[in-house]
Amino acid sequence: MPYVRHLIRFSDLLSKFLMILAAVWAMGLSILIVADIIGNNVVGHAIPGVREIVISSVVMIVYLQLGYAIRSHSMLRADSLLLVMPDVLRRIALALGYALGLVLFLMILRGTIGPTVYAWTTSEFWGEGALRVPVWPTRFMILVGSGLAIVNYVVAALIDVLGLDEGGETPGAADSSRV
Repeated sequence: MPYVRHLIRFSDLLSKFLMILAAVWAMGLSILIVADIIGNNVVGHAIPGVREIVISSVVMIVYLQLGYAIRSHSMLRADSLLLVMPDVLRRIALALGYALGLVLFLMILRGTIGPTVYAWTTSEFWGEGALRVPVWPTRFMILVGSGLAIVNYVVAALIDVLGLDEGGETPGAADSSRV
């Protein structure tokens, strides 16, 4: 199943890249916040628009890291229960959890398409005064993050429920083809 191997590889690379981008973004945001605080307390003048930038950036950072959190099994789940379950029940519980996650992000994706198109076509902005922040990048990042979350739930189900290894192969499949 080479297409599964490519899907897993694509998912891993994109998830790691977006996670690194989110970390860099968070660092830059931290520097901006500190500069705003210092400017406000030392110079008596805050940086205009920091509030709007922080509000939209936090949402984008969360959705940038979402794919990696799912792929690295960092999402909330009760491993202690899974460890004591028989293999069949464990696979059923994992399948149910992955299906629920997939449905949740499918609903978020579906519900965000219209507002994203609206924000793009109408040049919707947040904020008043000196700095107005466009809404479409945040909504677009929700679309990207939700789409990657869906892909990563499928990948996790292929690996954990169907028993494929990280390379997209069923363990022992290569051995059985030689016989």
